[in-house]
Amino acid sequence: MAETSVPNPNAKLRLIERLAQIRPEELAPLMWCWLYIFSLLCAYYVLRPIRDTMGIAGGVGGLKWLFLGTLIGMLLVNLPFAALTRRLPRARFVAITYRFSIVNLLIFMALLWVATPAETIWVGRIFFIWVSVFNLFVVSVFWAVVVDVFNDEQGKRLFGLIAAAASVGALAGSAMVASLAKVVPTSLLLLIACVLLEVAVFSVKRLSHNQAALLHRRAADETQPIGGSIVAGIVSTARSPYLLNICFYMLLFSTTATTLYFQQAAMVHGAFATNASRTTFFATVDLIVDALTLVIQLTATARFLRTFGVAICLAMLPVLNILGFGILSLWPQLTLLVVFTSFRRAGNFAIARPTREILFTTIPREDKYKAKTFIDTVIYRLGDQIGAWSYAGITALGVAGSGVATVSMVLSGLWLANSLWLGFRQQRMVRERDAAAPAV
Repeated sequence: MAETSVPNPNAKLRLIERLAQIRPEELAPLMWCWLYIFSLLCAYYVLRPIRDTMGIAGGVGGLKWLFLGTLIGMLLVNLPFAALTRRLPRARFVAITYRFSIVNLLIFMALLWVATPAETIWVGRIFFIWVSVFNLFVVSVFWAVVVDVFNDEQGKRLFGLIAAAASVGALAGSAMVASLAKVVPTSLLLLIACVLLEVAVFSVKRLSHNQAALLHRRAADETQPIGGSIVAGIVSTARSPYLLNICFYMLLFSTTATTLYFQQAAMVHGAFATNASRTTFFATVDLIVDALTLVIQLTATARFLRTFGVAICLAMLPVLNILGFGILSLWPQLTLLVVFTSFRRAGNFAIARPTREILFTTIPREDKYKAKTFIDTVIYRLGDQIGAWSYAGITALGVAGSGVATVSMVLSGLWLANSLWLGFRQQRMVRERDAAAPAV
């Protein structure tokens, strides 16, 4: 009798490992990370075009005040979050954080239903601030969880794939708004975002159940609070040259990003007459960025990190900035600005963001939740403030767009030097840690 071939149940896992550099024990945590960040980014990209439209409804000149309000909001939420991490295990403080956001969205739905047209402008301004806080904070919490689950070696292989799930979520959210914004009320889009946030809560609970074996950590450890003081993140940042340089990186990144945002907002406000057409434009640009990002993440991110290392990958975005602002200084046109903004955002999401998260894999666990969240939110929004008020000051002096681009080129040069220092320092920290580890 001919021998019957029995399929090997591990064959598919081995194929996945070879093609995507995923090890079998990493697959379940990675899948929950995918669903987690997909839900978050889909929710945010449902909200983002609505935020941008509401932000400029009262005029572009008010944006700098909205960025100031965002910075104040970031300062207000960091200490309560640190208090939660001190007292509660991770799955619980993440759930509280996201469900608080759901309650806020339901309140905005009610306000939009009852507000008069004049009141809607003020509701929109508050919504702009809230979404700007929400965006950085919930995504920072996600990456804090990820750098707690995976180490630096795993990060080089897997963070690009995780970021790809973020891009798919962003792509889905952008497509949803681009197709629905003109035919459904804003309140329905907010409700969709609420459902997606609840999916994120479910995902982080499942991730906590799956990670103990991956980290060789006792399961009981995942039910313990992070501990420490509520100001530990600020104190640790102030005392560490490494974390201070990450702060400098974030300041330069967000300052130059805000400059581009203001230039784009001013041009879009003048080019489109209605809020619906502006929302559709913003969503369409997001769609293009997300598609470009996904292609890079799936084909290049892990390969770049393994081949070039952290330092070179961190330096790629500042180099792109120097080139892009150089072109804008010569030809300050809307089409070129949108192209540059799209490539910059795609480069950030596909290469710079996963690389930047690897920087945090080498710091103590408490700092991953407290110092990292402080840097990702308060320091990032401080850079927004510097960019917003600098842009307002430069334009008030009558300096043309080419002058703004020239100043941004200089900042990008400083950013390039900072990126190289951080990358080489992280690599040295990994070598020192490995040399100090006991032999097995």
